[in-house]
Amino acid sequence: MASSSSLSLSQALLRPTPLPSSHRPSLRLSPSLRPASPAPLSLSLRRRAAAVRASAAVKTVEKAPADAALVEKSVNTIRFLAVDAVEKANSGHPGLPMGCAPLGHVLYDEAMRYNPKNPSWFNRDRFVLSAGHGCMLQYALLHLAGFDSVKEEDLKEFRQWGSRTPGHPENFETLGVEVTTGPLGQGIANAVGLALAEKHLAARFNKPDNEIVDHYTYAILGDGCQMEGIANEACSLAGHWGLGKLIAFYDDNHISIDGDTEIAFTESVERRFEGLGWHVIWVKNGNTGYDDIRAAIKEAQAVKDKPTLIKVTTTIGYGSPNKANSYSVHGSALGAKEVDATRLNLGWPYEPFHVPEDVKKHWSRHIPEGAALEAEWNAKFAEYEKKYKEEATELKSIISGELPAGWEKALPTYTPESPADATRNLSQQNLNALAKVLPGLLGGSADLASSNMTLMKMFGDFQKDTPTERNIRFGVREHGMGAICNGIALHSPGLIPYCATFFVFTDYMRGAIRLSALSQAGVIYVMTHDSIGLGEDGPTHQPVEHLASFRAMPNILMLRPADGNETAGAYKIAVLNRKRPSILALSRQKLPQLPGTSIEGVEKGGYTISDNSTGNKPDVILIGTGSELEIAAKAAEDLRKEGKAVRVVSFVSWELFDEQSEAYKESVLPAAVSARVSIEAGSTFGWEKIVGRKGKAIGIDRFGASAPAGRIYKEFGITKEAVIAAAKDLI
Repeated sequence: MASSSSLSLSQALLRPTPLPSSHRPSLRLSPSLRPASPAPLSLSLRRRAAAVRASAAVKTVEKAPADAALVEKSVNTIRFLAVDAVEKANSGHPGLPMGCAPLGHVLYDEAMRYNPKNPSWFNRDRFVLSAGHGCMLQYALLHLAGFDSVKEEDLKEFRQWGSRTPGHPENFETLGVEVTTGPLGQGIANAVGLALAEKHLAARFNKPDNEIVDHYTYAILGDGCQMEGIANEACSLAGHWGLGKLIAFYDDNHISIDGDTEIAFTESVERRFEGLGWHVIWVKNGNTGYDDIRAAIKEAQAVKDKPTLIKVTTTIGYGSPNKANSYSVHGSALGAKEVDATRLNLGWPYEPFHVPEDVKKHWSRHIPEGAALEAEWNAKFAEYEKKYKEEATELKSIISGELPAGWEKALPTYTPESPADATRNLSQQNLNALAKVLPGLLGGSADLASSNMTLMKMFGDFQKDTPTERNIRFGVREHGMGAICNGIALHSPGLIPYCATFFVFTDYMRGAIRLSALSQAGVIYVMTHDSIGLGEDGPTHQPVEHLASFRAMPNILMLRPADGNETAGAYKIAVLNRKRPSILALSRQKLPQLPGTSIEGVEKGGYTISDNSTGNKPDVILIGTGSELEIAAKAAEDLRKEGKAVRVVSFVSWELFDEQSEAYKESVLPAAVSARVSIEAGSTFGWEKIVGRKGKAIGIDRFGASAPAGRIYKEFGITKEAVIAAAKDLI
């Protein structure tokens, strides 16, 4: 059962002690704004009152020591920075910051280790606000702690154009924010990835006399995160892996956008997490139980063999007399009258965005303390480097993101005489070659390793008791897998995570892939069974629209190699792009090693593999990707026998081709040549951009079918004959 840590119900429901007149705000409430007498509580509310949720009153203790009073003042500073920012923007979510301010204070002021002046310090504790809508909590904490990324003017520009305080946390906008959150559940899954990275690196590099990797990952998630399936996928793995340095706080306020969570969410979260292999603690009074929060964190840190969920029962919108504990405080500004009422209720006499001097002075210590923590770690690393040179070199590569010199020379090359093979098999050859030279490469598959061909043969499985290994078994959890890999990628620049499934099952993980692109997380997505060419499994497993959909997604590379050299080129590009994820679409069926393909060509996105024209004036240009490049090449051979000047272009990546100079693009696709035919076993959507209005795109604009691959290609017209006929129509 969950352990419990809380003050008594009567203590938590005490009314505010009257403040001296000198500390009261200079405002008066009209009768309509005064807190109304409480209505009789429903059964559900009575149950929640027993868990200390119904009261929005402030607990004070007579003759409280100065430090306790300062803590309360600090917590209210956090609350009102959030309230004021949301009010000024007339947009945002004040409820969570108001309810979680005590937890935020204890975390950032007492528990976490970080350096505000170097947010990227390697051995810092990581914090993830999975309930990203409550981002003003994190912005207020970063501001108080002295991070240069969140100054007072940034708080005042909350949710505005060009602001460093966007509407949800964005790691690429705000230093001190580890990952981009907002879509619920993604953040806790990212946190699992961050904690996995810490456990793996600690196991690889720590020595009995020098624990150089030693930090925690903290996260706050809410009811909405708990409802999303991705959270359960990731937390199941966290329990399985025994991620003891992952501590997640569940903001148990029982309110979502539609109202009380009783309308849709009544499970026992504690029992579920116990079943997932987590240690579970319940802080019953998250509103004022500072010592209970401290005790829970201390208990969680003492548990080394499993992650900890700390359920913290809070009041959403704590302190708001008329909106606390209601959905109306979840996602909109309080309104001027309720802000005034809240200031009066919490005894807050200050102007908007004001940080009292004693609070400012108290928090200012984090700048020298953070610098000292980093300096101490740097000295520790210097000793480590003297004694363990080889390990230090590898760890420095992972910390800095600097790839080992000459790593790309490990990539295999192929000739037309090399045996035909599926690009999924060629992918495995490349992965295993890179595993020997890239210390940060790790990853795995969603229960399809033997089909995706993603095992690194020189390593075993990353498991609870074998965390040094680099093959990750994700099970059938595509969405969680993608988000965990985002966390791994964002932990350290030199960590290069890859994950794999069938290409069609990117539908299960699109949210995580989109956040890879948005977060600039260079995950490598190894997606096999990339077309109708997979054959008999039929349309449920045959991707059609997927290539087009990812080509439409910003900041992601969609790569479809045709053979061994192009597969190697795709891996080279993917490894080099640390701030842009890559998707490799790979075949199940065997493909020949084509003349003219090259690693260097792939770097251009589109390039000529054969051409018998002169003066950049072919009669027709045939364009193919992946398994269909072979078809284009064979069609060109037949057309040339008839005296035609034919250029064959491999179009591995639209995105890379778009980034080339106009002169290069003209050398491959001259504007004067409108006779262009593309062939790809996928949707023709978007191909007009490449072939032009007068060109022809051969593809599939319906779902596939169950049959042997050769028969499907013939029935859908993905054939050499179709290419030749289209070319003759255009010449």
